[in-house]
Amino acid sequence: MDIFPFLCTVAVVFTGWTKGAGVLPDGPLNVAVGETVMFHPTLTAPETAILTVRWKFGATVITNSNGNFTAPEYEGRITLFRSTRSLELRNVTPGDSGQYSVLIVQVDGALADGETKLDVHVPVSDVTVTASTRDLVEDTSVRLSCSSRGSSLSFLWLNGSSELAAGDRVQLTDGDANVTINVTRYDMETFGCRVFNPVSEATSGQIKLFISFGPENVILTISPSHDHYDEGSEIRLTCSAESRPAAQLTWFLNGTQLSGTEPELSLGNVNESQSGNYHCQALNHKTMRSIQSQPAAVSVLKRISGASITSQTNLAIEGNSFNLSCDAAGSVFSREWRKDGVELIPEDRLSLHENNRVLSFNSLSRKDAGVYLCSVINPVSQDEVEYTMVVYYGPEKVQIQGPSDIHLQTTLTLTCCAESVPALYSWMLNSTKIHNSAVYTKDKTEPSDSGNYTCEVMNNVTGRTSSAAHGLSVTGAAVQDNKAFTGSQDLNYADIRTFHKKDGGTVQLGVKPDSSEYAEIRANNNRPAPPPPHSCDAHLPRMKNAAPQPPSNISQV
Repeated sequence: MDIFPFLCTVAVVFTGWTKGAGVLPDGPLNVAVGETVMFHPTLTAPETAILTVRWKFGATVITNSNGNFTAPEYEGRITLFRSTRSLELRNVTPGDSGQYSVLIVQVDGALADGETKLDVHVPVSDVTVTASTRDLVEDTSVRLSCSSRGSSLSFLWLNGSSELAAGDRVQLTDGDANVTINVTRYDMETFGCRVFNPVSEATSGQIKLFISFGPENVILTISPSHDHYDEGSEIRLTCSAESRPAAQLTWFLNGTQLSGTEPELSLGNVNESQSGNYHCQALNHKTMRSIQSQPAAVSVLKRISGASITSQTNLAIEGNSFNLSCDAAGSVFSREWRKDGVELIPEDRLSLHENNRVLSFNSLSRKDAGVYLCSVINPVSQDEVEYTMVVYYGPEKVQIQGPSDIHLQTTLTLTCCAESVPALYSWMLNSTKIHNSAVYTKDKTEPSDSGNYTCEVMNNVTGRTSSAAHGLSVTGAAVQDNKAFTGSQDLNYADIRTFHKKDGGTVQLGVKPDSSEYAEIRANNNRPAPPPPHSCDAHLPRMKNAAPQPPSNISQV
């Protein structure tokens, strides 16, 4: 008896039809080729409540419990479990992919059916990656292709262990099987491909790309870092650059290439000739790019030595111009001048030239005499030298000090003084030369010592001569010397009319109306009176000290 007309009749009579009410789970069911799949209906009625079960693949009946029917092509590959209404399909092939449905008729006439989808997949295998090139320069493109056996394949690209997603630099094509990458230095060098489908996955081996870039950020450093270096120092220059592969380095001094291509340039026992601007150049032979570092200045200085002060002439004559030059061996940066310990500041009469090398006086003054010090300086050393300058001047203000009247047989002392450096003195009495020094002394005067005394002062450097005259009269009797006097030997002459004694008494001395007599007074406790203006006192120290000697080429008088 054919069951299908009966089933149609049942379908009309009963209203308990539950098509699509969860008898089979939602699909698809994924399974690999050659595996076994079990279709499990969700109906939980006991086996005694089931009248018949029918399974179909598309429109083809696979099996029917009524009459134990099995389609010939499924013989040996399927099993129907009546107790659970489940269908087991073994050794599946891609041809088994499709829609499967079940119809369950219960004894009470209720019907239940459902359908689901089966996908049979070929497992993933033989995953490989190929590259259009493996030697790349940054900002150029590479095409990577992933191939694999299997079905329903999906592709995932890996950069190192990180997933590679589509973006500005990454374009995925052909179902993600191919990727084009605009590479940068930050891309990991290894790329791979993971292929998967619902039943399996596999990952390719890593393909390694070499990505060249640079050079960039070329930096030159100096150790130790100083503004200036002493000759004989040790200096190390180091050049670094961001580059792959490592850049070839070349060193330059003032634009001239030096030997050596190492990252470090060692300068040992440096000398002044090694001063200048250093820079390094980095070249990448892969990218064919080169770049230079910023220049670094190295200043090697000779130590200052042998400082000296010289003049264009030794004749520093008051009123004349005069130059002092300060020189030294070594690398001179600056000079400083001092006079008697005080820094010299340019003024109307004094100026500095040639980086303070030359100290110029446009008109010398006797006040310019003194000790000059020149300090020669550079950042690593200094030296200094002294120069004692004597300013020649005069003669001026020639004076003769001494008595105008003197008694016979007494000591005569005449002192000649003048403002002059140097000074040569000569005495004449009544035009007859009698002496050659500043002080003329005669122990016992005679009448012939009366007359006109002339002191002539000559400066054999300035070439000037000046003189003064003094009249002396030798008169009267000799005056006895006070042998008991032990005080100062300085003589003072005064017009004496009254002499005051120690006991308070006085002695009146006789005075002639037509003449003045002078007595010599020796005092134990009284200081001599202050000298008159332009006295010789201010010049006596110079006469007591050794007079400055003029240059040897100046004739003596």
